[in-house]
Amino acid sequence: MGQTPPLVMPVYGTRPEAIKMAPIVKELEASASLQSFVTVTGQHRAMLDQVNMLFGIVPDHDLNIFQPGQGLVAILTRTLDGLDKLFTVNRPRVVLVQGDTTTSMAAALAAFNHAIPVVHVEAGLRSGNPWSPYPEEGNRKLISQIASLHLAPTEASRRNLLRENIADKNIVVTGNTVIDALLGAVEKPLPFRDPALEQLASAGRRILLLTTHRRENQGGAMRGVGRALARLAARNPDLAIVLPAHANPVVREALLPALNGFPNVLVTDPLPYGEFCRLLSISYLVLTDSGGIQEEAPSLGVPVLVLRENTERPEAVAAGTARLVGTDEARIEAEVTSLLDDQRRYRQMAGSTNPYGDGRAARRSVEAVQRLVEEISG
Repeated sequence: MGQTPPLVMPVYGTRPEAIKMAPIVKELEASASLQSFVTVTGQHRAMLDQVNMLFGIVPDHDLNIFQPGQGLVAILTRTLDGLDKLFTVNRPRVVLVQGDTTTSMAAALAAFNHAIPVVHVEAGLRSGNPWSPYPEEGNRKLISQIASLHLAPTEASRRNLLRENIADKNIVVTGNTVIDALLGAVEKPLPFRDPALEQLASAGRRILLLTTHRRENQGGAMRGVGRALARLAARNPDLAIVLPAHANPVVREALLPALNGFPNVLVTDPLPYGEFCRLLSISYLVLTDSGGIQEEAPSLGVPVLVLRENTERPEAVAAGTARLVGTDEARIEAEVTSLLDDQRRYRQMAGSTNPYGDGRAARRSVEAVQRLVEEISG
């Protein structure tokens, strides 16, 4: 009988992690030399399950930590406790974590406490401000201190890690796996379950896609975004503004009052990943504070206006595909109006080169994991 392949444990718990980890999980499933043991925390519940279902991933273990109104400390402690118990039963050769969520930080810490090497997918992103984005900037810096292998999506991320004295031999530039996931989803467009979205897609109107949810924007800043979009809707009746509203009631209470009653504003529930990819692909421009969308939209030639004062993804800004606009109402109106009215500027942004990869990041990531496992095994 052949020897059992080394156990590799991807751990994730939120929709963004699931999207970016899915291509790696599928590569691991196809590997003859590594055995995958997918563990989810359930930090997000319904949204996490949707992504796993879309990619055909059935987790091997589910900590199911989700609780209504959960805070960061509860997520951290429940994940640590659950993984502490799991590692005593199923001890992996390495643990993979993605990005900068509380799930990722907790999983890395739990693995470190069990002396299990950590592989950090999407390593090296930095905004330079520990409070923006919060808690993500702190989480990813903490993970970098204990990871054995850093899978950096870009050369800029690699340079960030080198400046923090991470050894070059422990860094591999892979590209971003979100591009792998996106390109696969766009190739198989799904119908919209919402008839209003399907009708909008058929109408051929210019679509402004709005997403916002970050903690640092909640409250007054987010209300200002809503007012700015309301004025844009009033002045541009042919523009369709689509808002897949985050489930957090704090977000909805800040945004929706100003946008009520406009016939060209469509508010939907959060969209499943496949439907969101289709909506993104037919959008004219995007206004967002999401990190992942700053990576995804450039791959589809969609300009991005970022509702933040800084970003850990400066490559898109440098390439010209994204522009930081913050949350000042007047600036948001001016920047959107410029892209609606100035076709030369719009084409410059839409035609810029995507800096985030070629759709083969997952393959490079698994190859790097394989080399690490071989090194550990001697």
